[in-house]
Amino acid sequence: MGLQEKKFHRDKKMGLRRVHKSIINSIAGLRTSYLEEQSLLLHTVMSIIILFLGIYFKISRYDWLFSIILMSLVLCAELLNTAIEANVDLATKKIHPLAKEAKDVGSASTFMMSIIALVGELIIFYPYILDLFK
Repeated sequence: MGLQEKKFHRDKKMGLRRVHKSIINSIAGLRTSYLEEQSLLLHTVMSIIILFLGIYFKISRYDWLFSIILMSLVLCAELLNTAIEANVDLATKKIHPLAKEAKDVGSASTFMMSIIALVGELIIFYPYILDLFK
C-alpha cells in the first residue's frame, strides 16, 4: 500500500463492541434529527396516523407491507436530507448557490418521496374508505 492509499485506509476492528457503538450512534442520530427537524416529526405523525388507519380498516397483509415500505422510504429520505443539510452547513456558513442547490435537491427528494407515498397510501386505503360509504 502506497503512502496515499494508506492515508485513507482505516483500521476497523470487527466485533460486538463496534456493533454496539454503531447502534448507540444511530440512536443519537435519530434523537438529534427528531429534536431538530420539524419535517421528520411531521412525517412520523403521518406514519402513526397511517398505522392507526391500517388497524381500523384491518388492511390486508400485502397492504401492510406496501404501506410500511412507503412510510419507511419517506422517513429514510428525510433522514438523508437532514444529513445532506448538515454536511452543507459544515462545509460553508455562507449563502452559496451550490450550497442552496444541494439543500434544495435534498429537500426535493424528500418531497417527491412524500408525494409518491401519499399516492400509494391513497391507492391502498381507497377501497377501504369506499366500503364505509356502501
